[in-house]
Amino acid sequence: MTEFIRKRAANAKNDILSGITVALALVPEAVAFAFVAGVDPLVGLYAAFMIGLITSIFGGRPGMISGATGALAVVMVHLVAEGNAMGAEGENLGLYYLFATVILMGIIQMLAGVFKLGKFVRLIPHPVMMGFVNGLAIVIFIAQLGMFTSIENGTAVWMHGKELWVMIGLVVLTMGIMFGLPKLTKKLPEALIAILVVSAIVIFGGLDVATVGSFIREGGGSGLEGGLPSFQWDIFNKVPLNLQTLKFIAPYALILAAVGLIESLMTLNLIDELTETRGNANRECLAQGGANIVTGLFGGMGGCAMIGQSIINIKGGGRTRLSGIVAAIGLLMFILFGSSLIEQVPIAALVGVMFMVVIGTFAWSSFRIFNKIPRSDLFVLILVSGLTVIFDLAIAVFSGVIVSALVFAWENAKRIRARKRMRADGTKIYEIWGPLFFGSIKAFNEKFDVKNDPEKVEIDFVESRISDHSALEAVYNLVNKYEEAGKSIKLKHLSEDCKELLYKSSPKFREVVVEDIDDPRYHLAANPEKFTKSLSEYDF
Repeated sequence: MTEFIRKRAANAKNDILSGITVALALVPEAVAFAFVAGVDPLVGLYAAFMIGLITSIFGGRPGMISGATGALAVVMVHLVAEGNAMGAEGENLGLYYLFATVILMGIIQMLAGVFKLGKFVRLIPHPVMMGFVNGLAIVIFIAQLGMFTSIENGTAVWMHGKELWVMIGLVVLTMGIMFGLPKLTKKLPEALIAILVVSAIVIFGGLDVATVGSFIREGGGSGLEGGLPSFQWDIFNKVPLNLQTLKFIAPYALILAAVGLIESLMTLNLIDELTETRGNANRECLAQGGANIVTGLFGGMGGCAMIGQSIINIKGGGRTRLSGIVAAIGLLMFILFGSSLIEQVPIAALVGVMFMVVIGTFAWSSFRIFNKIPRSDLFVLILVSGLTVIFDLAIAVFSGVIVSALVFAWENAKRIRARKRMRADGTKIYEIWGPLFFGSIKAFNEKFDVKNDPEKVEIDFVESRISDHSALEAVYNLVNKYEEAGKSIKLKHLSEDCKELLYKSSPKFREVVVEDIDDPRYHLAANPEKFTKSLSEYDF
């Protein structure tokens, strides 16, 4: 018991320190994404607090951090602009339409959890996962480059001269501390120490550099200071609850829900791999949905899992729900009491932390395996990476999954085989190998010679299975051709589920299918969790 308590206490220290680091890194991210969406910085910060807290407590992946994200912000900017245009002259309703959309988005995500759609994340192939990670690392890197600009005469221009070199020096120093500190001791959170050291150098050295406060003011915000989030009664007063409003917000809500769930579930998978544990995808869907409903009602912009902050947390030793809770509450404390201190943190320190996240996120092994994986998988990996950068995560992942599925179908379509032999009684046997589905129908039909075959024919499916409606039609048409030619045909060694499909499609199959004790008996596992649990009950 003493050992158990000691380990829990040690991990609690890591969770708390890692959570504080994440809270610091969340500030500029949430503010930046709020500016992208065209709303006040506090709307992004409130979203990061509420979503981070709720998903940390109720989510399916301890240690994963959620908040306002850029993937959602780029969709929201159009929603806010169109919502503003729908109001009367001088009345900007875009923010309230955003809140209503986020609430509907959360309802859709909760429905996905109720209907257990989270399990479909298993259909995402590994090349798509690697492409997602690489693309997101590039997106995070590009986003940090915007921090190397300054405002001159109302226009953003690249830093130059001393200002640029000081910025680069502080970024490199931050990265150096994060790289070198773990080699000296692993008891201190390198990201937090790096931020504190660089902040101290800037504050006590009197360096004139960009800080969190100057970043907010340049974006048009007034500062971080604010109160507790309050219930937004104006949503129900200013947004008409009618069919026209639903038609306007529903497409945005669907897109936001899809992007949010894809990013959250893929981040969940990534954290699973890093920690060698397993999260619950459906529970995460419910938590993300509930968090977005709450944040919409209390004035937040909505969000999902954040891969950058999640990796900062995991690398910092955050493993339990406590780390996410500390990050969310820490962010709220910054808003309520510590805004003046946080506004003094140099942007360079946070950029350095994010650059180290980029290095840790990017799957460098993808370069090593270029010549070792199928060209189709390499194409999918590059495609998903590129589309993530050019468009957004949802388009990239959907495209990658579709291309992977088409390649899989094409490759399996070529694997249909038929061995032909004759019995002593003159019956011709066709032994079929490979899956019979829409892609392999043409090759399957070419195996048979109805005109020249003997009077009795048997098709043995012991190494094959009938997979879809196209396969059913192919077998049905083949049986008809043989019967029209006055020949007898029998189908043997079909699995129980294949026979069930055939019997449902036509009564004729009951006459041609041969019931055999040696028929294969295999089925797809509808719920692998239950399947694994049932196996554990046996003593092998």
